[in-house]
Amino acid sequence: MESESLLARITDYASRPDPYPLYAELRDAGPVVRQADGSHLIGGYHEIAALLHDPRMSTDPRTRGEVTHKPPFLRLDDPEHHRLRTLAMRPFGPPHSPGRVDSLRGEIDRITGELLESFEAGRQIDIVDDFAYPLPVTVICRLLGVPREDEPLFRAWSDALVTAADVRTEDDSTEMDKAGDQARIEMGGYLLHLAEQRRGHPGDDMLSAFANEPDPALRLTQEELAETAVLLLIAGHETTVNLITNGSLTLLRQPDQLDRLRREPELLPRAVEELLRYEPPVHMRERVPHADMDIAGTRVPQGASVILVLASGNRDPRRFHDPDRFDPTRPDNQHLGFGSGIHLCFGGPLARVEAYAALGALLPHLGTARLVEDPPPYRQNAMLRGPRHLPVRL
Repeated sequence: MESESLLARITDYASRPDPYPLYAELRDAGPVVRQADGSHLIGGYHEIAALLHDPRMSTDPRTRGEVTHKPPFLRLDDPEHHRLRTLAMRPFGPPHSPGRVDSLRGEIDRITGELLESFEAGRQIDIVDDFAYPLPVTVICRLLGVPREDEPLFRAWSDALVTAADVRTEDDSTEMDKAGDQARIEMGGYLLHLAEQRRGHPGDDMLSAFANEPDPALRLTQEELAETAVLLLIAGHETTVNLITNGSLTLLRQPDQLDRLRREPELLPRAVEELLRYEPPVHMRERVPHADMDIAGTRVPQGASVILVLASGNRDPRRFHDPDRFDPTRPDNQHLGFGSGIHLCFGGPLARVEAYAALGALLPHLGTARLVEDPPPYRQNAMLRGPRHLPVRL
């Protein structure tokens, strides 16, 4: 089926506070909905899940000749993706071991406690600027070995890169793409310089581990190190900010569930999984077929843009009972909040630990807080959707 305006309406900033009615329209329109620009939208859970595991679908922008430099492993296909992702994971420790993420739990709790010291009764605070942003930024800076005082520098680069990576109705540009390319080069150079400073003088951080890898077979090239470090720094905080902020907003809007979590804090891990389904930090991912292929009865040509609307799949009534209801006890919650397949979110374990700590610490404050604006102002980005500010009165 073809719908000329659906993607434009979804990406329209006016839809940012509540895109879910448009996602329902997408699911009703058919398994595959072709847009006027030649892209194809897919909003059903089962179709999305199958395509996330389909090796015929590429994440590499070079498939369409869009870039000449090697992208980060998030946008590479196997076997390149597998090699770089494996090398990037080495400093975290062996798969399924406690590793570096668990070792950060104490520090995450400490940072959380310090941020909450300014939360005084009667004060208006911004959940984003005062809490949800500084927490994951401080953690990822500690993990990578990036000076926290350089945050204003990499925040500007991060904003430019995230803006350039957003889903757009036209592949036109220019100024956003140029700004993104420039930010990628500058940020990569900055992180390479930090890594070089650690060569021969390692600290307990990931840049030191990358720069001092003794085995040539396991060593990242300069280009690979720069791209990997940029990806880890951005992905290490952007999505977690949305997860914590969307979670806070959801609980403030649903005081009965908030009260329940305050009474039964043991439900918090399941509540975080439900938030990843109900209000995920990432709403869309793009794929490109390596060759012509049939998707749910629709012929999709090689090189076409296929936009998997993960947040729509998470609300698909064919997969989830009463999907528009937030239920922290929901059983069998195999959501798409972190994607699936070989590109399952690299930072998912860290994001979960941060969300448990953040929301658990916020619960006592949210119980007596009220929203100053509802809906709050949202970020421009349709793919990484979340409030830009979340002002509340304590």
